[in-house]
Amino acid sequence: MTSSKPRVLVIGCGFGGLEAVRALSRADVEITLVDRTNHHLFQPLLYQVATAGLSAPAVSAPIRHTLRREMKRGNLTILQAEVTDIDAAARRVALDGAETLAYDHLIVAAGATHSYFGRDEWSVHAPGLKTLADAFAIRARVIGAFERAERAVDPVEREPWMTFVVIGAGPTGVEMAGTMSEIARHTLPDEFRRIDSKQARIVLLEGSDRVLGSFVPSLSTKARQQLMRLGVEVFTGCKVTGIDAGGVTYESRDGDVARTHRLPSRTVIWAAGVAGSPLGRALARSTGVALDRAGRVIVEPDLSLPGHPEIAVIGDLAAARSHGRGEPKPVPGVSPAAKQMGRTAAANLLHRLSGQPAKPFHYIDYGNLATIGRNSAVVDLTVPAVGALRFSGYFAWLFWLFAHIYFLIGFRNRLIVMIDWAWAYWTYERSSRVVAQPPRAQELVDS
Repeated sequence: MTSSKPRVLVIGCGFGGLEAVRALSRADVEITLVDRTNHHLFQPLLYQVATAGLSAPAVSAPIRHTLRREMKRGNLTILQAEVTDIDAAARRVALDGAETLAYDHLIVAAGATHSYFGRDEWSVHAPGLKTLADAFAIRARVIGAFERAERAVDPVEREPWMTFVVIGAGPTGVEMAGTMSEIARHTLPDEFRRIDSKQARIVLLEGSDRVLGSFVPSLSTKARQQLMRLGVEVFTGCKVTGIDAGGVTYESRDGDVARTHRLPSRTVIWAAGVAGSPLGRALARSTGVALDRAGRVIVEPDLSLPGHPEIAVIGDLAAARSHGRGEPKPVPGVSPAAKQMGRTAAANLLHRLSGQPAKPFHYIDYGNLATIGRNSAVVDLTVPAVGALRFSGYFAWLFWLFAHIYFLIGFRNRLIVMIDWAWAYWTYERSSRVVAQPPRAQELVDS
């Protein structure tokens, strides 16, 4: 029996899609949520899975369990599938397996992927971190590098295995570099006979002139100092020009002179750029909407597409602006923004159904957090009636820790993360170092 209710299709169950579904679940609409995985991922802590600090279930939860209350209301269908194309004229999307789904209203929250700035061949040697599969592959590389170093007899052969390079000094890059340094200096000592893990080099390369460019300069400076105290070698103003199986080639400038450097390394992590999901290009073909340089969809003030008010794009795929006092400002690609966009897109959909005008999106910026390592973090908060609150060090690290525990999905995940972090803090052990290494991951380690 076909329902006469408006059909709402939500693509993606990240932060934005999840909030949109929750906001719409009490309305008189039929909702279909499509995601290519069966889990919602708390991406801010994904690097902890990659560095063996947390297990995958601690930072993820099955979508059907997460939305069990919404499912009980009887108007939500969840499908595990990948959307391969969007036909805006016919109001249908294509799924893998040649299936199609019709919709009356569409919310696209497909997220982002890695951007190698036109050098996609680098991805084989420098994986990025967006999914659980990425985290497992990086964990296999990092742990496998120490194992290969232990096997090497020649010190020259061993050095690239003991050199770890992180490209990009945004929050993910800084967190990865700091944690990898802790692993080498606190977790692995005395576990190998031929190598001293404390001698591992952790190198962080950044193209701009400072780390954590989205933070104010004073916090960027403190973050760099904290990284250096952890033993991370930080190089800013460096442009990567090549990545291969043997290492990284980059340029730095000495006045007007460009100098080329070669950094031998068998473990390179990419944290330098993101690009919109391929569904952005599908929308551009179907609707004529413009994309920005990163492949994100340039949306209207209310997050809809020009000429297609029935389609909204949210989260990392949207090149959105916040409309409030003064000139509209670009919205950062962070989880609080995605959540707010999800709620706004749902509210505007319901406004249109009731004949009311849609409202422009206004992003409430609560600030930025980034952890650097044990007892080290930077916090830049916006407190109503107080203004900017900025601090770093141990208390910033505590604030970061409890904020992330609070925003995790589910009580079980919060409890597990608290226990794992407490155990790691007092013992320096990382409980998730076991690697069930698939053939592909082994090939990458051997490459």
